[in-house]
Amino acid sequence: MRSLLFTAALLLGLGLIAPASKAQELTISLELPVIETAQYYRPYVAVWVEDEAQQPVRLIALWRKEPDWLKDIRRFWRKIGRSETELVDARTGATRTPGRYQLSWDGLDDAGQPLPAGEYTVFVEASREQGGRSLQRQSFQWGGAAQHYTQEAMPELGELKITLN
Repeated sequence: MRSLLFTAALLLGLGLIAPASKAQELTISLELPVIETAQYYRPYVAVWVEDEAQQPVRLIALWRKEPDWLKDIRRFWRKIGRSETELVDARTGATRTPGRYQLSWDGLDDAGQPLPAGEYTVFVEASREQGGRSLQRQSFQWGGAAQHYTQEAMPELGELKITLN
């Protein structure tokens, strides 16, 4: 056992084997802004990742109340909502009040399999009854160096911060 550890340490020191790398994580910090209006309804929010071919690979979060209004989260509805009902049911959570929320993604697809390195896009879409709709997207390189992105607020979404470590 001792000789095995010595051999591994020697090979590691010579650069012949690489240390186990820390898994990457994508962190999404999103804000639901305070909107002053006579009738305020909490927004429906969907957060997901698509690959280079614009195919959804992971539904990270879905905040909703009634399923009837999912079609108002338009891109989400076309890409995932209308065809992946079991996935939608599995990932659905309650709508949220205004505030800042943090989500993370570990690089696994919806089947729990690791995705290969490459170009991906995270989408954050919000729609509110008696309100508007906002869609934010950010491309990133999975499997590469650390990355940080900030997007300005939109009508239904506040500032969006995306970090890949």
